[in-house]
Amino acid sequence: MRALSTAATGMKSQQTNIDVISNNLANINTTGYKRQKAEFKDLLYANLRGANVNEAGEGEPNGLEVGHGVRPSSVSRFFTQGTLERTENPFDLALDGRGFFGIGSPDGEPLYTRDGSFKYSAEGDVNRLVTANGYSVLDENDDPIFIPGDLREIIVQENGLIQGVDENGATVDVATLKLVDFINPEGLEAQGGNNYAATVASGGEAPVQEGPQGLSVRQSFLEASNVQAVDEMTRMITAQRAYETSSKAVQTSDEMMGIANNMRR
Repeated sequence: MRALSTAATGMKSQQTNIDVISNNLANINTTGYKRQKAEFKDLLYANLRGANVNEAGEGEPNGLEVGHGVRPSSVSRFFTQGTLERTENPFDLALDGRGFFGIGSPDGEPLYTRDGSFKYSAEGDVNRLVTANGYSVLDENDDPIFIPGDLREIIVQENGLIQGVDENGATVDVATLKLVDFINPEGLEAQGGNNYAATVASGGEAPVQEGPQGLSVRQSFLEASNVQAVDEMTRMITAQRAYETSSKAVQTSDEMMGIANNMRR
């Protein structure tokens, strides 16, 4: 029976929906995490009877179409701004506005992140600025950022300029963070570890917006996840009810098939 397979598509789709919501809830405390939402589309329709109206207006203006269910079409990611939370770490950086930090993967591929919980990796007399995963934080020339070990204080300006105070109290420029944007950030491909890779859908790197309404770097802040627990729990309950409804349709279809089989005996 068509109803059995149609209802099964509803169960499978809601399972995907629950998986996405569960992932959001699991990352509610992940720095810089951006929530996702499953999107769905209906499947092909069986045209059992087409609309048929003659010139006199007689006939059936509405045809008879029966759908074959639903399937997940995409999982959207929402890059809305998360709350900025103050920390006491000068290497914690948050992006206020639209954009990403540029980082380098171990294999040399460019990656992007909004997780600014950066750390030092000591390499002789200098310290390499790295992410929590050990990936190099890049400067505007796509080179790893190295900070001299004799600097007493690190200052990060809102435009991404990293400065240090030396032993004589003089301020010296160290590097400028690579800050980029994308025409379609929703098209970025998640790589895990709060990192993203560019795709054809996202487009190439674009300059960040400057000025009062543009992107700014906030030192000693971290961007919290933009997941709202209440909203996700509400979606979870709705998805669960939809799953139960589809499973009830499967059960009803099975009972109808049982009745039909018994009638043949």
